[in-house]
Amino acid sequence: MGNKNERKRVLLISNSTLYGGGYLDHAEAEICDFLRDVKNVLFVPYALYDRAVYAATARARFEKMGYGLDSIHTAADPKKAVAEAEAIFIGGGNTFRLLQALYDADLLQVIQERVADGRAYIGSSAGSNVAGPTIKTTNDMPIVQPPSFDSLGLVPFQINPHFLDPDPNSTHMGESREERILQFLEENDTTVVGLREGAMVRAEHGEYTLKGPSGARIFRREHSPVEVTAGERLDHFFETNL
Repeated sequence: MGNKNERKRVLLISNSTLYGGGYLDHAEAEICDFLRDVKNVLFVPYALYDRAVYAATARARFEKMGYGLDSIHTAADPKKAVAEAEAIFIGGGNTFRLLQALYDADLLQVIQERVADGRAYIGSSAGSNVAGPTIKTTNDMPIVQPPSFDSLGLVPFQINPHFLDPDPNSTHMGESREERILQFLEENDTTVVGLREGAMVRAEHGEYTLKGPSGARIFRREHSPVEVTAGERLDHFFETNL
């Protein structure tokens, strides 16, 4: 990988809340270790309708972890806010709404530039979806229509957050998550990481490592799905996407 990829620092979290815990509780240790000496985080609340309430929730949680938080929705100049940010956190919600808002504010390129320059990026759920090349593997309904499905491309793979394994006792006759991802791969070549709730991917120094207790499932075109567990390096799965 080139120097640009080696400078990228990305933490992609499957879900904001894990059953039995509070907002970002399950990811706190990883977030704190990832942010290092960052003092203030820029939050992007575009995936939810009520941005003020969402920002207040995120601010309270990050302050509890010892970080200040500013929300981009209150910035007079959003592009300048991104350009000056120490770290960026994009939260979950509806991925289509989020991506449209990023296009409307013309923020994709400036976020890409900041991350390429070494600024920390944290995504959760929809915020993880938009870190991939496209949002084609989101679970969300297209409640709005962005100009394109192309997203930030901070990592060379697609994310499917909240990945669910088939329930053998279920009477549901619709397609499983795995079947839908395999359909994606019938039309696309990009590797998909199915992140179960609690799982995270951390990208640093050009390396991709799975974190969290719940594991992930890797889907590649013309390959059988592969199970991976916490601590495993994922780099070799993405070589054809680079």
